[in-house]
Amino acid sequence: MISVTNLSLLFPGRKLFEDINVKFIPGNCYGVIGANGAGKSTFLEILSGNLEATSGDVIIDKHSRMSVLKQNHYEFEEDSVIDTVIKGFPRLHQIMAEKDAIYSKEEFTDADGLKAAELEAEFAELDGWEAESNAAKLLIDLGISIENHQLLMKEIDEKAKVKVLIAQCLFGDPDILIMDEPTNGLDFKAINWLEDFLMDYEKTVIVVSHDRHFLNKVCTQMLDIDFKTAKLYPGNYDFWYESSKLMLQLSKDANKKKEQKIKELESFIARFSANASKSKQATSRKKSLEKIHLEDIQPSSRKYPFIDFSFDQHVGKEIITVENLSKKIEGKQVLKDVSFSVDKDDKIVLLGTELAQSTLFKILNGEIEPDSGSIKWGQTIKYDYLPANHNHFFESSEKNLVDWLREYSKDQTENFIRGFLGRMLFSGDEVLKKVSVLSGGEKMRLMFSKMMIKETNFLLLENPTNHLDLESIQSLNEGLIRFKGNLILTSHDYQFVQTITNKVVELTKEGSFYSKTSFEDYVNDEKIQNKIKKMNGEL
Repeated sequence: MISVTNLSLLFPGRKLFEDINVKFIPGNCYGVIGANGAGKSTFLEILSGNLEATSGDVIIDKHSRMSVLKQNHYEFEEDSVIDTVIKGFPRLHQIMAEKDAIYSKEEFTDADGLKAAELEAEFAELDGWEAESNAAKLLIDLGISIENHQLLMKEIDEKAKVKVLIAQCLFGDPDILIMDEPTNGLDFKAINWLEDFLMDYEKTVIVVSHDRHFLNKVCTQMLDIDFKTAKLYPGNYDFWYESSKLMLQLSKDANKKKEQKIKELESFIARFSANASKSKQATSRKKSLEKIHLEDIQPSSRKYPFIDFSFDQHVGKEIITVENLSKKIEGKQVLKDVSFSVDKDDKIVLLGTELAQSTLFKILNGEIEPDSGSIKWGQTIKYDYLPANHNHFFESSEKNLVDWLREYSKDQTENFIRGFLGRMLFSGDEVLKKVSVLSGGEKMRLMFSKMMIKETNFLLLENPTNHLDLESIQSLNEGLIRFKGNLILTSHDYQFVQTITNKVVELTKEGSFYSKTSFEDYVNDEKIQNKIKKMNGEL
């Protein structure tokens, strides 16, 4: 158990949070949420002992072992993959090193024998004889094949390093897991495995994530850092989000009687209780939800941008047809025989390597030409493209937000532009900032402003949730569900993809695979996945 008492963190001229009191109990997974800058990652740093609070205490059971997900992907470059995982259990790794040092001595003394016996006893107690096989199983489950386990970390790619550090964090059955953005860089298969692992984990898990599907699936409680303090709520992210919205709605309606508010809340809680997650945690979560009272919930102080894509001209019968598209880059086959068409109401998720996805987007946008094949856009289609790297829109610009957005608007008046920016949470003197100094999240919101103001009926979106906070992701998700046009998107956000798209196009080494099934059915259909593996030469 972790007990946090009267925890405060003050910076010169700024209070991050104050008087946080919370207990983290084994058997629960806690999702830490809050607006950007609220102190989520900082709070985890304090819990893990890497940062000292201004005041207050963090008390951890002395017999508990804590494991923290490493953020530096290059910390273990000279270690083998398997050894990096075992280093996740420092005491066990230390014993292994001490044993090797003793047994490698040319002269073995009686004192060495006694020490070796002590180490062997502790080694067995810590399940040391199974260390390599347990580490190997974690790696294999995460998608790191056994032939790569003896490679040095510097010899594997970035995505594989992320998986190794996840395995390191989980190794040795720690009592407390602290994970900051554990799904970043993971493929959907690895994320699903991690979700299943944590759902069955019976110890204490504390996690920060922008992945709502992940938070919904694994979390039993949410710790909301808001109003410069933190409060625990039973349930997952969706329960917190929907209950917070409900309370905001009820608090605005002063004419409603308290009894009616309670009735609405009870109905809401009953609905969420009935849909508790399919895990060992479901029963305890349901009981917690049933005990919650009206005064236990308060509206969030967060602000959500209003993202809504509209257009004047509806699409005709012909939208876009792609036939036998191929492209090599620097001699490497990136796209091969890509074919698909888009029909009315289609919203497509594009799967494949990031290079293949980005190359296809650039071809669709007319930035580069294919080596062979054809693209035919319908006459009624007006499209816009959001590239993953959009810094070139801002880097050399000396314009402020108003003047920058005016370039894309039919209505050139300042009041209109300011009103539009206000919907995207840019207000007051903020709109006079130069666009070149905006943060990643602010640039993304401004790109969406550009796309909305241009009123296109077809959207090309390359990883549109990058750099966004949960509030913006939620608003974008809802806006794209409402969007009546067509779109093709890529994303690592499972819930985002599942709730928006209705078709799948996967780019493989041997061509494209087109499916009219839902994304969830697609990734869970073994026949489809085996076919994709064959097309990628994996079977």
